[in-house]
Amino acid sequence: MRLHRPVPLLAAALAATAAFALGAVPASAAPGSVTATAVLTAGGGAVAAGDTLAAPLAANTRATFYSTATSTIGVTCATSQLAAKVLSNPAAPGTATESLTGLTFGSCTSNVTGVTSVRSLTVGNFPHVIAVDDGPGLPITLTSGTAGPIQATAVLNSWFGTLTCSYQLSGAFTGAADNAGHSMAFRTEHFAKSGGSSLCPADGYFSATYGPVTDTSQAGSPAVVVN
Repeated sequence: MRLHRPVPLLAAALAATAAFALGAVPASAAPGSVTATAVLTAGGGAVAAGDTLAAPLAANTRATFYSTATSTIGVTCATSQLAAKVLSNPAAPGTATESLTGLTFGSCTSNVTGVTSVRSLTVGNFPHVIAVDDGPGLPITLTSGTAGPIQATAVLNSWFGTLTCSYQLSGAFTGAADNAGHSMAFRTEHFAKSGGSSLCPADGYFSATYGPVTDTSQAGSPAVVVN
């Protein structure tokens, strides 16, 4: 005696096969499905918009503000701290954006003739905008925010009294991220004098490496990776 498959059961099986072929099954349930990776991750997950990022100077480095791109005359700071807030973090490949909310300096000295000590080195007109691109070289761009241009002010004690030297960045910082050290580096970024004593140098060139960059909004403050 030959057995026949019940028609309703056969129809159901064909319908399920067709639905799978047409993609009716949710992607999360499909075998081998892949979730897109964000440009910035930390602790194994995406860095969320609104998260706070922080970074000190990289170990055994200094922040420098020299009078020319090739000199070693100017101001050197042994400590510095960067703070930012994530604005957007799309799926890779792409560009994540951050708001630079703070950049502070401490333990600064100067080897400029006539300068006896550094009272302060400050950066103003926050917030500024950081763009982190996951393309070749992991380029970073820092541009002025709506509050005004990126401005650096050095207050120096000297043989001639207190000197205040103000500088502005007319274009943008261009730097690069490094996943090996979870860092971001800027080299000889040019500032032009915008005010202060006639004894102040006409230009300032800023260099610094910050890292590790960590997501302090996540438990344990994991290091940030650019994907």
